[in-house]
Amino acid sequence: MFWRARKNPQYSDRWHERFGFVPEIDASQEVVWIHSVSVGETLAAVPLIKKLKKLYPDKLLVITTTTLTGSERVQSIFSSGIYHVYAPYDLPDTVNRFLRRVHPSLVIIMETELWPNLVNYCHDADIPVIIANARMSEKSSRGYQRFSRLTKNMLEKINYVVAQHVDDGKNFLKLGLSETQLMVAGNIKFDVALNSELSSESSRLKLDWSSQNNRRIFLAASTHRGEDEIVLDAYKKIRKNYPEILLVMVPRHPERFSEVAQLCLEHGLSIVKRSDGVRPEIRDQVLLGDTMGELMLFYGACDVSFVGGSLVPSGGHSLIEPAIWGTPLISGPSLYNFSEVSRLLEDAQGMRICQDSSSMAKIVQELLGDTLEAERMGAAAKSVAEGNRGALNKLMKIIDGQIS
Repeated sequence: MFWRARKNPQYSDRWHERFGFVPEIDASQEVVWIHSVSVGETLAAVPLIKKLKKLYPDKLLVITTTTLTGSERVQSIFSSGIYHVYAPYDLPDTVNRFLRRVHPSLVIIMETELWPNLVNYCHDADIPVIIANARMSEKSSRGYQRFSRLTKNMLEKINYVVAQHVDDGKNFLKLGLSETQLMVAGNIKFDVALNSELSSESSRLKLDWSSQNNRRIFLAASTHRGEDEIVLDAYKKIRKNYPEILLVMVPRHPERFSEVAQLCLEHGLSIVKRSDGVRPEIRDQVLLGDTMGELMLFYGACDVSFVGGSLVPSGGHSLIEPAIWGTPLISGPSLYNFSEVSRLLEDAQGMRICQDSSSMAKIVQELLGDTLEAERMGAAAKSVAEGNRGALNKLMKIIDGQIS
């Protein structure tokens, strides 16, 4: 955290929360603690949090994150009605201090945040722990197997793991989880619904960005270092046939916003920043998405999208949000974190894989030039999203059985 604060001073804020020094909650208030480490987990938790607020209005929901961006997302989406702080570091005194001050009656951890001290002290205090929307890739499983005794001991103290896919469940079982602790429910991100307000805002944004439908929009979302250059090279190739096209670049990590802006300038491209609040002119070539929490909106405003973290060995990022919009979708080959979702999309021909800048440019140009194929591909992706809803209801059955 100290190292990150050197680049972004906001990381040095609220340090006391990370050591469990948080405001005490009245002991008479029943508390459900939901931990979502960063932006992706927070977005996955939104349908769950809304469901809990509706079904259990008497419970206080404590939402914790680990990252700055996750914290910003929580505060943006839930401006009131919840208690939000950073999660405590997984140290004995820190965890116990947090538990004494917050006194949760149930802990729900999103995806794969497995912390031995947290699980141990919740177990000692008879606080049920549920791992929701759980992921466990082969790569992650091999990492946990290096500490097999510690991992098995920790998993034995978890009440339920509600996994996204059969393969995730199998990897948890290999690590020592018992079958009675496991449910395979699917991915609750599929249960995200597009409301009319978001749809209207996205339509207005598309009109602004496209100069009233006079240019096409290519979104490169959640890019990592090493991918930006590939995207920019592809963009230059695309411009030979579509010179008016707007590239919307959204780096995965906010500390890289300035770095990517400079990279665009070095490539001789004119840029406008989303944070400046100005409409891109027809002469502007790149719109830098340097704001937080707007990616879902951006997916609805583009003609073609590329999801990053997939042309570098990072395992990809969520493909569900563009699929929900019915956006023609491109990814790189590194998708081990989303193997089941990517398989579903590829089988339905709702996603295409690129290997480099040339293949990315080729796919984008084909989709821009063939409206019927782009519409078919988007509809196929949307069909996958709609056909895999229902995980939230399965998860809620487990939660209902644990809430007193």
